[in-house]
Amino acid sequence: MLFRDRPEAGRRLGDRLAHLSGQDAVVLGLPRGGVPVAAEVAAVLGAPLDLCPVRKLGVPSQPELAMGAIGEDGVRVIDEAVAGRAGVPDHVLARVEERERRELDRRAVRYRGERPPVAVAGRTVVLVDDGVATGSTARAACRTVRARGAARTVLAVPVAPPDWTARLAGEADELISLETPAGFFAVGQFYDDFTQLDDDDVVACLRRARAGGARPEVDREIALDIGAARLTGRLRVPTDAPGVVVFAHGSGSGRHSPRNRFVAASLGRAGLVSLLFDLLTEEEAGDRTKVFDIGLLAARLAAVTDRLRTLPEAGNLPVGYFGASTGAAAALRAAAAPDARIAAVVSRGGRPDLTGPALSSVTAPTLLIVGGADHTVLDLNRQAQTHLTCENHLTTIPGATHLFEEPGTLEAVTDLARDWFTDHMSPAHV
Repeated sequence: MLFRDRPEAGRRLGDRLAHLSGQDAVVLGLPRGGVPVAAEVAAVLGAPLDLCPVRKLGVPSQPELAMGAIGEDGVRVIDEAVAGRAGVPDHVLARVEERERRELDRRAVRYRGERPPVAVAGRTVVLVDDGVATGSTARAACRTVRARGAARTVLAVPVAPPDWTARLAGEADELISLETPAGFFAVGQFYDDFTQLDDDDVVACLRRARAGGARPEVDREIALDIGAARLTGRLRVPTDAPGVVVFAHGSGSGRHSPRNRFVAASLGRAGLVSLLFDLLTEEEAGDRTKVFDIGLLAARLAAVTDRLRTLPEAGNLPVGYFGASTGAAAALRAAAAPDARIAAVVSRGGRPDLTGPALSSVTAPTLLIVGGADHTVLDLNRQAQTHLTCENHLTTIPGATHLFEEPGTLEAVTDLARDWFTDHMSPAHV
């Protein structure tokens, strides 16, 4: 089996889709089986969860064989080849469609209650099912959200047949499947637990997602004038957050870095505020002298932190820094300032050696995370650690290289960072 159950498949799919975090995305599950998968994806992305009700039109003599599908707003997809081979006349097809349309409307009311559908116009819509077989329902879902004005459509599933992209070409802007195994004949064959769900299961799943706060209380772009530069970031604030983590990006990356967005999403699930902020303008980012100007980056990071503390969403919360590569040096130098008041620092594949003499003045508890196969940077971190007088720890991720691209390595980073920040932002530490 490829997946233990739908939630486990959803968590893995959410990790694959972490690059969509912070892009004003909405996640729509295809009832029934796609909803628990979509709930996990929404939690990873910090996005709202809703439904995209669709119904398969089964051949009367073989109900599991789809001759088409329908969606809301009158969307209708007919596979003329299947209907023709099965010898289904038009009046029979119309009768099947009428029956399924009544069921679709009933389910939409049952699942949503009096709540209107989440608005998708102008947004990135992630359509999620527990798998694709013929593709008819997925096609109907894609057409439904396009008709409602989605700016971009992503169809994402844990498992699909090897030829699924050819079948659904042009229906979505992006097609993502974790697995496309040979010998595919049914979605359920790839799950250890593929228990069929009922309406109560779907309603309970939606209720848990709303109660769990899948969507942050605040999720917005912010722009700050720091000196002569106008800098941009993404602020995400869960309810009742214990602290704020400001990201200092490394050379060649910024607030759109998929790795840092992945970490930010994980911290958000732990209840932490995240600020993914570009310390250089787009023009400056192409200037290598500025990319490695640790003094400039640290000064801007300190200025951003001061401004952050004036915002009502985060002003009274402890602040931590997450730095990657050269961004780690900027974070440590900013944290070394006498009035910095930084609760904790985490360095991912960082260059603390570039911090300079200020390294010995850092008082914030510091966690250095380095890939076990990133030998040069590991040596530099070991040397830098000898100059740290604060509480500190150096952890290596076995087999990881500098960008932590190996399976499971970035997940290990997020777990370590989450624990370090939550431990040092607890009332006992601040």
